Amino acid sequence: MPDFRSLPKVDALSRDERLRHYPERVRVQAARVAVERARLEVGAGRAARAEDLAVSEAEALMGFSMQSAINASGVILHTGLGRARLAPSVVEHLTAVASGHSVVEYDLQSGARGDRQEHVRAMLCALTGAEDAMVVNNAAAGVLLTLTALARGADVVLSRGQMVEIGGSFRIPDVVRQSGCSLVEVGCTNKTRLSDYEEVVDFDTGAILRCHTSNFKIIGFTSQPTLEELVQLGSEWHVPVIDDQGTGCLVDTARYGIASQPTVQDSISGGATVAIASCDKLLGGPQAGMIVGSASAIADIKRHPLARAVRVDKLTLAALEATLKLYVQGREREIPTLKYLSRPIEEVRQLAERMAACVRNSVVEEGETEIGGGSAPGTSVATYRLGFSTENADDVARALRTGDPPIVGRIESGRVWLDPRTLEDNEVEIVLCRLKSLNC
Repeated sequence: MPDFRSLPKVDALSRDERLRHYPERVRVQAARVAVERARLEVGAGRAARAEDLAVSEAEALMGFSMQSAINASGVILHTGLGRARLAPSVVEHLTAVASGHSVVEYDLQSGARGDRQEHVRAMLCALTGAEDAMVVNNAAAGVLLTLTALARGADVVLSRGQMVEIGGSFRIPDVVRQSGCSLVEVGCTNKTRLSDYEEVVDFDTGAILRCHTSNFKIIGFTSQPTLEELVQLGSEWHVPVIDDQGTGCLVDTARYGIASQPTVQDSISGGATVAIASCDKLLGGPQAGMIVGSASAIADIKRHPLARAVRVDKLTLAALEATLKLYVQGREREIPTLKYLSRPIEEVRQLAERMAACVRNSVVEEGETEIGGGSAPGTSVATYRLGFSTENADDVARALRTGDPPIVGRIESGRVWLDPRTLEDNEVEIVLCRLKSLNC
C-alpha cells in the first residue's frame, strides 16, 4: 500500500522557505497542485518531493504559458502555433488599439454609438465584390449564424463528399443540426451530381450548402456540381446558396508559389447568396470569420440574436482591419503567410546551410513545406531543411521547444529537422545561437 503520510499538508508547504518570495495566492496554489501531483506519484509507486514540485509550479504560475515561438516545423499555418503570423504593421496597429481606449463602436462625426462592423465592411466588400459583409469570431460561427438566420427549421442540402470534420472533432453536419436545420445528404463521397440535388430540393429546402474540402483531398474518380449550377438550381426554387469557402483566399496563389486556390471573389462572382471564410488561413489575418454576400441576406444575419453571441472583439477587428488595409493598398506581400509562400528557394537553402554550419552530423536536404491550417490539402512548397543526428532526437527537440523562446521543429527517421522557410532574420540568429549552445 502507498504511504501517503510523508506528504506535507498544503498550508505547511505553502510556508516553505523556498516559496517565501512568491505572492500568497501563488504559494497556496503551487502547494495545492504539488501535493496532488506528489500523491499521484506515490500512488503509482514512485518517489516524489512535494517541495521541488511546489517550486516548479510557483515558477510556472509567475510566468506565461502563452508565449511567442519560432516556427521551424515545416508548416506555414501551424494550427498549434496560432496559424497565420501577423504582419509588422498589423501588430503596430493592434498594439496602438490595445494600449488605450478605441472607437470600436463610436461615431466620431455624430458623437453617437457606431457599428463595429464598419471598420472592415467596406474593405471586405471592395475586395470580394459582395454587396455587404460582416465579421464574427470564426468561420464555424459564421456557418452556424448564417444557417440559423436564413434556414432554421428547414432542410439544408449538403453533398456527402463535403461533410468536413474541422479542428477539434467538430463536424459540419453537427453544425448544421445545431442551427435548427434538417440535414439532407446527397450524392456519394467521391461523386455528387447536379441531379442528386435536383431530386431533393423542394419547397421545404431552406438552403443549399457547399463546403470547400479545405483539410482533405479526394482524387481520382470524382465530381461535384459547379457553384454556378447550384446557384441556378437555387434560383429556380428561391433557395439561397451558402458557400463555406473556408480559406479566405483573396489572391491568385499561383503568384506565390502554389497552385491557384478558390477565392472568396470566386464565390461571389459565381452567384453565392452568402460566402463564409476564415480570416486566419490564406488571408493571413487574425482568427475570425467573414460573412459576405447579398445585402438582404447579410441584413437578416446581422439582425439575428445569435449575432451578438458570436460578435468579434475589438482586438481581432483591429488586426483584421490592418491586414485588409494591406490588400487594399497592394501591400499583401508584407503578410507573412504570403511572404513565406513566395520566399525564393535559394534564400531558404542559404539559411539552411548557415544553420548546418553550427551542428555536427548535419545534412541539408530538399523537402516540402506544408501550407497547413486546413488551407490547401495536398499542396506544398519546395524547401531546404536542416537535419541532424543525435543520440536522442527526442531530448534535443524537447530542449529546443522548452528554451526561451521555444523553437519548434520536427522529428523524422531519428533526426531533428528545422525548416527555415518561416524564419525572420532575428529568429535565424536566435536559432543559430541555440544550435551552438546545444553542442550537438
